[in-house]
Amino acid sequence: MDVKVRTVAQQVLEIWQTEVFRLGDSKFTISMVVTALLSIIALVVVSSMIKRLLVNRVLVRTKMDAGTAESIATIVRYSILTIGTVVVLQTSGINLSMLGVVFGALGIGIGFGLQNVAKHFISGIIILIERPIKVGDRIEVGDLAGRVETISARATVVITNDNIAVIVPNSYFIDNQVVNWSYSEQRVRLNFPIGVSYNEDPARVRKLVIEAASTCEGVLSKPAPDLLFENYGDSSLDFNLRVWTEDYAHMPLVLKSKVYYAVFEKFKEHGIEIPFPQRDLHLRSGFEQLKN
Repeated sequence: MDVKVRTVAQQVLEIWQTEVFRLGDSKFTISMVVTALLSIIALVVVSSMIKRLLVNRVLVRTKMDAGTAESIATIVRYSILTIGTVVVLQTSGINLSMLGVVFGALGIGIGFGLQNVAKHFISGIIILIERPIKVGDRIEVGDLAGRVETISARATVVITNDNIAVIVPNSYFIDNQVVNWSYSEQRVRLNFPIGVSYNEDPARVRKLVIEAASTCEGVLSKPAPDLLFENYGDSSLDFNLRVWTEDYAHMPLVLKSKVYYAVFEKFKEHGIEIPFPQRDLHLRSGFEQLKN
């Protein structure tokens, strides 16, 4: 019985030490490959746990904004993955000098078709270090507007106001102009056009509009709402209502709707006329023919 057990153990050990492939003078056995893969998987899991710990437990105590904390934690995770991978390969008995062949092949691959992948990865590192955009920022780039949800090595996820996730390659933020509404702080100013009849008193209109805007949820009292007299329109006196908000920085259209509802009710209550396009037609000649 003991002989059979030893025989089975020897067979398992031989299989475990079976050579899978060679890279230069280094041979790779099943045990080396399996150990390296399991170690790297464990490294990925541990680095993710450390990132969550930094964001949710450590950096939050420094009163750092969420975007900056997310960037720092992501850089720490990538650093752990890089250093940990080197350590895993060394402890697994893999000769790191042989990896030069792998990197050379990778360089050829990049030259033949992986340029975009490398470009997006490098752009992701630049974004995490320079932080032109951060997690939680409201941005506009091209026709896309929304909130930055996550920034990974290859792409950034942007959530639109319709709760649609748009996955944008990182290089797009480097190559194009980006409007960041909350680069320095979450407070933003929104502008809403308002028009009234020429029969109305601008000073009275200003008082009523500011009162209506001040009652809306999400409109900040400091800085207070303000109404600018902008233009004498074709059929209306044109004003621009400026309000500041933090809660609705990611939902400007929702706040616009709230403000317009409040202004409409205020105008209706005080009899303020909201104009509609009008045109006066003057007939210089031919009027007699029309009568006949």
